[in-house]
Amino acid sequence: MVLASAQCWLGSHGRWYHSGGSTVEEIHETENQKNSGDSVVTHPYKDILVSCSEDRLWKVVGLPKGNMLLTGSGHTDWLSDCCFDPSGNKLATASGDTTVKLWDLSKGDCILTLEGHNHAVWSCTWHSCGSFVASASLDMTSKIWDVNSERCRFTLYGHTDSVNSIEFFPFSNTLLTGSADKTLSVWDART
Repeated sequence: MVLASAQCWLGSHGRWYHSGGSTVEEIHETENQKNSGDSVVTHPYKDILVSCSEDRLWKVVGLPKGNMLLTGSGHTDWLSDCCFDPSGNKLATASGDTTVKLWDLSKGDCILTLEGHNHAVWSCTWHSCGSFVASASLDMTSKIWDVNSERCRFTLYGHTDSVNSIEFFPFSNTLLTGSADKTLSVWDART
């Protein structure tokens, strides 16, 4: 559920709904995107959202009308996750093609491809400073990427199965990972 002011936005199976009180109305149905909304993220400041899916595309949708503002492509396999940088000017996408791509949202161009995982990347997250992206992969590792130097700073080992989710704690160097090995791990991203 996405909250904007006192209004509520709901997404399900490519359809977006708006609730402005006691009624819910469909405002947009995403067309030509398989399993639209495999991952959906809202912009930190604007009334827009981005969805990404197995069709290898990410799409920027304006709210409340649901108008398509921008579509991006460049991955060679399905997309599993997407997230905005803290400024809202860049987007990170995670993919089955083993990469994380960073995008300039003003143009829709890929500005950096982060390569180093051996299997699909399930999840990605930005650090609140905007200089680091972390990724979680089927290869049982997580990686912390330095966006400025364009390289992997750390590879986190310890899970015994796919790492399915990753998240930085807000304004912190603490990182949380969730794995198919049925564990959650807390990491100090500085070490």
